[in-house]
Amino acid sequence: MWVIAKNRPTDTAAGREEEQDPHALAGARENLLEVAIGREVKACRLALDLTVAEAARAAGFSTGMLSKIENGVTSPSLATLQALSHALQVPVTAFFRRFEQTRTATFVKSGKGLTIERRGTRSGQQYQLLGHGTGKRLSVEPYLITLTQESDVFPLFQHAGTEFLYMLEGRVGYRHADRIYVLEPGDSLFFDADAPHGPEELLELPTRYLSIICYVREGS
Repeated sequence: MWVIAKNRPTDTAAGREEEQDPHALAGARENLLEVAIGREVKACRLALDLTVAEAARAAGFSTGMLSKIENGVTSPSLATLQALSHALQVPVTAFFRRFEQTRTATFVKSGKGLTIERRGTRSGQQYQLLGHGTGKRLSVEPYLITLTQESDVFPLFQHAGTEFLYMLEGRVGYRHADRIYVLEPGDSLFFDADAPHGPEELLELPTRYLSIICYVREGS
């Protein structure tokens, strides 16, 4: 079963400044609109390389008020947002631009990943897709790969992007270009996926490993 949840952003911008109150910020997480506005106000201020005091003075109100706005602990009036827009040289709508954006998450129950037939897939080779990115320039595809039977010929893959393997169970001789790496539980392999690669020797069955493929979508 696949469950894709969409959530509005609640986390704050990195790099908190000393004048911000982390306790107030924690209490503001339920106020999604205020938090989103505060994050955008801070981002606009930092883009102009202004301190809280400088931006507050330009907008015509106190440093404490601006700090509360950036922390998401107060709901600014339209007049306050207009003053900030003039001080920070952005339209008022800039403070709301990310509030309606959705954030996705894919939840997959154990054993319920989407089974994928990849080129060259044979009996005893299972590829389960554990999630996927949507609407992003960078595509990320995580797979759980299970090999349970000996095979005379293994498929070699070659595609754009990079790939990361993490060994969970068994032992496998994994080819990348002209080298073979013996992977055991806990081992990992990160490589350029444009070179031919794939399992070449099953040394201990069953074999299970995670494969995470990252590539830029064509036409992006």
